[in-house]
Amino acid sequence: MIEARYHDRVNVLQDLLAKGNVARAPSPFDRAEWYSLLAQTGLTPLIAIASDAENSAALALTQDVGRISPLRNWYSFTWRQLAPAGQHGDQLLAEIARQLKSRGRRVTLEPVPDEDGSATRLARAFSNTGWRVEVTRCDINHVLHIGGQNFAQYWSDRPGPLRTTLKRKAKKVQVKVLTHFDDRLWDDYERIYSSSWKPAEDQPAMLRQFAREEGESGRLRFGMAWHGGEPVAAQCWTVENGTAFIHKLAYLENARKLSAGTTLSACMFEHVIDIDAVSLVDFGTGDQAYKADWMNATRPRYRIDCLDMSQPKAWLDLAKQTINRLREADIQELAPAPPRR
Repeated sequence: MIEARYHDRVNVLQDLLAKGNVARAPSPFDRAEWYSLLAQTGLTPLIAIASDAENSAALALTQDVGRISPLRNWYSFTWRQLAPAGQHGDQLLAEIARQLKSRGRRVTLEPVPDEDGSATRLARAFSNTGWRVEVTRCDINHVLHIGGQNFAQYWSDRPGPLRTTLKRKAKKVQVKVLTHFDDRLWDDYERIYSSSWKPAEDQPAMLRQFAREEGESGRLRFGMAWHGGEPVAAQCWTVENGTAFIHKLAYLENARKLSAGTTLSACMFEHVIDIDAVSLVDFGTGDQAYKADWMNATRPRYRIDCLDMSQPKAWLDLAKQTINRLREADIQELAPAPPRR
């Protein structure tokens, strides 16, 4: 017998993950510690859990006026289910989907990956329990598959202009990669970021705490570049489970001609490839053109929009959704389930 329940505190995820019923978190964004940081920003958790005698599955969500969405913010590369693999986990996810009708009329899940089957599993769970499900591509994830190369081999395959820039500008800055957290250097990063081309940080205190915790765990890779003793560029990466995640990068606008970002990036890639021996580098979401210079593949990210048509207000949501789509210059790709890659 499967039992479904809800919690408004994220500490239940610590207990769930500690039992080992869920596969090891594939990214920082699937750990209980990440959800704890999100809750500390003021988000109100809705943790939906289904359990039987042996296993449990969970969706970390939040709720607002009948609409349910992932517990996440713009620092999150992905969001996915916390569930055992296989048919048994699918049954638990289906029970969560069924019970969520009592909590809201619309569930929108994004950005969900599917290289691990997550989007397919979630779309199926909601569709099989009576929700009207639409799946669209909502973002792009640039990645680098190392393929056993060392940094020199990787660098030889980069575009000529990028290699030329590094050759001409590398000696203009001094760079260093740290594997521990340093408050003073993080202050420098925040000053660089505030003077860069980047939009204002959403939750800078959360990012600082995340970096501090990753430093304590040994997963942090923090890079800094200096020119004439002044910090001019900074990057925050983490490494775990054979993957390097590029979280933040910024440089001073008035130091653009130094190409400090390029020199620092090359140093960071060399560190994670030759020292950490990662097999994958994940550049997060966004299809910015410069990412293609450093990466060699892309992966889609999906939005799974679920409506409970037994609730009258869901029909209003469907009407608004249809009108908005007709107004878009590019019609979103729809699919009954994400195509597997």
